[in-house]
Amino acid sequence: MKVYQTSEIRNILLIGGAKTGKTTLAEDMLFEGGVINRRGSVEDKNTVSDYRPIELERQNSVVSSVLNTIYDGRKINFIDTPGFDDFIGEVVAALRVTDTALMLVNAQNGVEVGTEITWRYTTRNNTPVIFVINSLDLEHANFDETLRQLKGRFGKNVTLLQYPLNAGIGFNSIIDLLKMKMFKFPQGGGKPEILDIPEEEKAKAEELHNALIEELASKDESLMEHFFEHGSLNEEQIAKGLKTGIIHRSIFPVMCVCAKHNMGVGRLLEFIVNSVPAPDEMPPVKTTTGKEIQCKSKDPATAFVFKTSIEAHLGEVTFFKVFAGEINEAMDMINANRNSKERLSQLFVMNGKNREKVEKLVAGDIGATIKLKSTFTNNTLNSLKAPDEIIEPIVYPEPKFRVAIKAKNQSDDEKLGGIMSEISKMDPTVIVEYSKELKQVLLHGQGELHLNIAKWTIENLEKIAVEYISPKIPYRETITKPAKSMYRHKKQSGGAGQFGEVHMMIEPYREGMKDQSEFPIRGRDNIDLEWGGKLMLHNCIVGGAIDARFIPAILKGLMEKIEEGPLTGSYARDIVVSVYDGKMHPVDSNEISFRLAGRNAFKEAFKNAGPRILEPIYDVEVIVPEDKMGDVMTDLQGRRAIIMGMDSEGNYQKILAKVPLAEMNRYSTALSSLTSGRATYSMRFAEYSQVPGDIQDKLLKAYEEQEKEEE
Repeated sequence: MKVYQTSEIRNILLIGGAKTGKTTLAEDMLFEGGVINRRGSVEDKNTVSDYRPIELERQNSVVSSVLNTIYDGRKINFIDTPGFDDFIGEVVAALRVTDTALMLVNAQNGVEVGTEITWRYTTRNNTPVIFVINSLDLEHANFDETLRQLKGRFGKNVTLLQYPLNAGIGFNSIIDLLKMKMFKFPQGGGKPEILDIPEEEKAKAEELHNALIEELASKDESLMEHFFEHGSLNEEQIAKGLKTGIIHRSIFPVMCVCAKHNMGVGRLLEFIVNSVPAPDEMPPVKTTTGKEIQCKSKDPATAFVFKTSIEAHLGEVTFFKVFAGEINEAMDMINANRNSKERLSQLFVMNGKNREKVEKLVAGDIGATIKLKSTFTNNTLNSLKAPDEIIEPIVYPEPKFRVAIKAKNQSDDEKLGGIMSEISKMDPTVIVEYSKELKQVLLHGQGELHLNIAKWTIENLEKIAVEYISPKIPYRETITKPAKSMYRHKKQSGGAGQFGEVHMMIEPYREGMKDQSEFPIRGRDNIDLEWGGKLMLHNCIVGGAIDARFIPAILKGLMEKIEEGPLTGSYARDIVVSVYDGKMHPVDSNEISFRLAGRNAFKEAFKNAGPRILEPIYDVEVIVPEDKMGDVMTDLQGRRAIIMGMDSEGNYQKILAKVPLAEMNRYSTALSSLTSGRATYSMRFAEYSQVPGDIQDKLLKAYEEQEKEEE
């Protein structure tokens, strides 16, 4: 393949809700560029983009595909992304390396929740957007209503460049307001005739064209002066105004296609190469130190890894964007994240599973390599001459669905662990957690569908039978009032015996609290517990009742019981322990004696100190259509939610609530059912809070029954 220079490259992202036609449009773009000579279809399971077994079975994308086509001497890299919210991590990663998003909207369905969700991510990333209204051939296609919704949801900068002449059954014509021509397509699609606008449409087209020119002029002071002086803009000025507006997100062009029949796609590609910014026209990328990296091919090479996948016959494939400089085959680079050297032995440009070998990639281009030793998603590769800068990492959304996983055959446990690590490497939004506390292996993801796809992969591709079970809740235990106890450990069974007696007082820890004054404090151990909260041990021994060398043993006993709380076996936290008395034996006292005495004294005191169970509380943000607010609020209140506030976001409402994790199990499924898939949510850990008394009683009873079963 020819080496394309930075100014000849365009990087595009295909986004939008499920079933808006992204994969079909990708097929058209490859066909129009001559990369393929026959268009495949999702129904026939032969598209370039959707080639993985799970995608063929489901007939929709679950993983992003990196593709490229050539049009008018320019190379267009584009990434086809999944439309379901469960796979939003693929969109977030692709946004980091593309310059403009094509937002597909189904003309029959209008603005959907998938449109809203992906729009929010383009806004956070400051990515230019072009709206592409698709499926204009469907019976109930309504272009005018879809355009009204776009303007209503996304503002006055939504700018019409084309409109269909006859949307619906028999659709075949598009009026182009830039060229002021009509594109008429033959039956079944193909190369259009470019005709004059029909007489009956001229007045409407002229009015829209003039409004477009005025809109473009308003985005640039020099264009505005020319417009006032001459009443119009020439072709070069129009192109300048469009590009400026797109780059600064002051214009969101609206174009028309019928991807199923390849209508309007050639004109869309022409618009991309002429009006969409090249990589060096976009703002520079930033590093973790705040430095800006300009997209210049003459600078030292810097590349950013945005995706890792495993492909048949290739193994692990590393996808990257060259943000600066040039990368050559067999080039040595430094992984700045790991301070290790990597050799890029081979370079490829990818089209789905197909690859084409290249010798060089320049700044702005997207490529792939294989067989890297220790380079993964979110790593930065620098040339040996480049500074050791790290490009800001992709920030993935917080997980909002979790399950516990185990192999049906215990002998597969070790193999399953390796497979799950590989899945997490390929998809960073699948998080694997080995919970010592819960004695479960947890999978965290974006939704039930997301983790069901992981299960499908394990069972169908790796041939390991697994099951998902409800995850346990990481409760915590604490106390609410002071209590004292003593415990004597005495054991004599011939030879040396064991003897240790410990007297202690425990009390709840609070930030900024004053020390107890009943006993003098002669030594302190302040411990920040791994699971949150504090343990403070005060040595209040006087007169040598317990030798100082046994205090660490008492602490060890305390930690053992704190790691397995007396109430439910959960971690305990926020406790002050004052050891104020005890007894030793000159021969039989040893470390194990005081470890056991300390452990059991703590257990006894805990039961009398107003013990409480704490549960994890999450900050939950729900974005919901206004007409579904009541249903969602009622459901949240049934989950013991505390509503913290409400706000509007476009035509959607935002509900902010604090919800116990125990009540969030399968919430994504419930929310989707309540709102027909039109709502989305995010959740983040907030704090631990006491569970209500009735729930504590249920938890204690369940733990007692569990212990009886294990005896």
